[in-house]
Amino acid sequence: MKFIAIFILIITTMNAFDLKPWTKKIEQLSDEERNVIINKGTERPFIGKYTNEKSRGIYACKLCDAPLYDSSDKFDSHCGWPSFDDEIKGAIKRVPDKDGRRVEIVCANCGAHLGHVFEGEGFTQKNTRHCVNSISLNLKKKPDAKEEKLSYAYFAGGCFWGVEYYLEKLDGVKEVISGFMGGHVKNPSYYEVVRTNTGHLEAVEVVYDASKISYEEIARTFFEIHDPTQINGQGPDIGAQYLSAVFVSSDKERETIKKLIAELEVNGYRVATKILKKDEFFRADESHQNYYDKKGSKPYCHGYIKRF
Repeated sequence: MKFIAIFILIITTMNAFDLKPWTKKIEQLSDEERNVIINKGTERPFIGKYTNEKSRGIYACKLCDAPLYDSSDKFDSHCGWPSFDDEIKGAIKRVPDKDGRRVEIVCANCGAHLGHVFEGEGFTQKNTRHCVNSISLNLKKKPDAKEEKLSYAYFAGGCFWGVEYYLEKLDGVKEVISGFMGGHVKNPSYYEVVRTNTGHLEAVEVVYDASKISYEEIARTFFEIHDPTQINGQGPDIGAQYLSAVFVSSDKERETIKKLIAELEVNGYRVATKILKKDEFFRADESHQNYYDKKGSKPYCHGYIKRF
């Protein structure tokens, strides 16, 4: 019965393509994946896996694995879905959308629904935006020699949205990722951390180029964008998950943080920031990444105050 239902769905929604070679793959799709890829649905904005993805690689069709887009053609349109201004030659087919207004884009190899294409918006010189559902794609990452030069630092200073917002603006910082660290639950969700005792702190992973900015410079900024003296949370956010802490990866980082805390104490601050050993970092879901940039506002409980 399940096979018959899938077969009928295939015939009625994508009869312009021969999907027999991918019948088994279609059966393995989740209901959400099938709704988008086969039934031409649309993923909700800002939740897709690849919306803010910056890794180098090739984006392939989730159904047939055909290469569709190179990451070099990806750009941030702030529309809530991955955007590309060009496709791999011959990979994409354009078809009139059933709404009579838009142009749908599908995989030229298997006909899987990808999204829509728009022109004349002026985002890039190519003046084209392929608006693609993350759920229709798989990213095959390319090794990047520059990645070997990148360093990582971990801080917790209340709501991770605000810490990410300010640290990501530092020159030399490539990316800041919001997530969780220090608890006893594997891959916790945001609501598990907030509502249950997982032991995690809201934390950020700072990816930076040490040839352009030092660990100490980032740490100094961290102490100046949140209140390191508050012991029960940060601003109006009260709770163990909002405590101030630095997760250190080496003795050198530990000594750097101790030195900065000593400077703050000389300046009259009673620092509550904990120094903890780096633990496994768990990335929060996409809705929590670049939160304030998506919202178009500034943090409500973080701000810069010169303390050194």
